Amino acid sequence: MSSYIGRHAQLYDIFYAEKNYTKEAIFVQQLVNKYYKQQPSKKMLELACGTGNHAFELENLGFQIQAFDYSPDMIARAREKAWEKQSKVSFAVGDMRELPHFEEKFEVAICLFDSIGYVLTNEGVMQVLNGVYENLKDKGIFIFEFWHAPAMLKSFDPVRVKRWKLADKEILRISETSISIPTQTSTVSYNIYEFFPNGTFSHLQEAQTNRFFQLQEMIFFVENAGFKVVSYYDGYENNTKIDEQTWHIVMMAEKV
Repeated sequence: MSSYIGRHAQLYDIFYAEKNYTKEAIFVQQLVNKYYKQQPSKKMLELACGTGNHAFELENLGFQIQAFDYSPDMIARAREKAWEKQSKVSFAVGDMRELPHFEEKFEVAICLFDSIGYVLTNEGVMQVLNGVYENLKDKGIFIFEFWHAPAMLKSFDPVRVKRWKLADKEILRISETSISIPTQTSTVSYNIYEFFPNGTFSHLQEAQTNRFFQLQEMIFFVENAGFKVVSYYDGYENNTKIDEQTWHIVMMAEKV
């Protein structure tokens, strides 16, 4: 499940600088407020937090957040940013399949950016869902995002190339994707080059494997962990129509 190791973690925020974390955090807040009516939750557990971008946005919206990520390098960067921002988000290294049991439970848990897909096996998915269930209060909610299988199988790009021209360097990222239908997984092999003005360059390689899911398959997992599916959406939009063009599904489930 390892990903974003070393230098790749340090470059993460460059690669996703255009991602609309603000919009996504507001969407999560709206789901929470709609569900809790006049008593919105404030205490939140975040899985696979990365470098903290969602956490910082949600903190600005009033949430108190305990955040985990499997990558020590991503957590190190998140803590640096927290210090710079004077944030009170608590960041820790942790495997979402092996969540600690907190004495004080949470009203809300989240796992965004398709990160539940890093857990590749049925057993692992159930470990995550069971761990979240145990750490939520009664009627607590879990909001998470996952890759949708039909869109992935129909429309994935075998090769993507992207460049970033910065003040002190140029970065080239080549992403090569292969699909395994039997395991419902996508493996992306990254080759990343940093070119410097003095003519030198650095190179890193990393491969990441992520699982994609059918909607009914995920509903089956969620219900078998004791949750009730409350709603699901085509990404971070108030659109509940799911079809082969839907790449990302955001689902909200309630602990019952």
